[in-house]
Amino acid sequence: MADELKGKRIAFLATDMVEQVELTRPWEALENAGAKLELVSIKDGEIQGFNHYDKADKFKVDKTVEEVSASDYDALVLPGGVGNPDTLRLDENAVAFVHQFFEQGKPVGAICHAPWLLIEAGVVRGRKLTSWPSLATDIKNAGGNRVDQEVVVDSGLVTSRKPDDIPAFNAKLIEEFAEGRHAEQAAKTATRSS
Repeated sequence: MADELKGKRIAFLATDMVEQVELTRPWEALENAGAKLELVSIKDGEIQGFNHYDKADKFKVDKTVEEVSASDYDALVLPGGVGNPDTLRLDENAVAFVHQFFEQGKPVGAICHAPWLLIEAGVVRGRKLTSWPSLATDIKNAGGNRVDQEVVVDSGLVTSRKPDDIPAFNAKLIEEFAEGRHAEQAAKTATRSS
């Protein structure tokens, strides 16, 4: 089953303080399924991975968010870590990049604290998702329905809570990304944008 994602181009959006296993393990799973992957960030060079609060490895950035568009990719993965999505949600280009995937009905995966970026992009209202527990109030205030499950799928949006959920997260990413565009996701986003 190594070709489920053959021909698919997938972006990972991350910056410094990304939770390393939430970047590397989904990356490995999607690569093994045949996808072509690119690490997109808000800066050139390298980003610093973390193992919770401790520095880990550095990762080479393929493109900056200013150089890309959602139309360049088939799907998007948003790893967590506390500082990573918190920094990204302050960058208008990163927020716009995320929103474009929803407008175009393309599948998106977000784990741990990454739903902060979904909230900032205005794509949570009316959706069922999960996250790190501390985001529960943020998701509720943004009009989302947070549930405590290892993986949740809602019209092409795949979410998980924490590193322990990565095996389930990866399996659903491959399934949803293989399906491609989700018309209901674009419809839900268009309704909310107007």
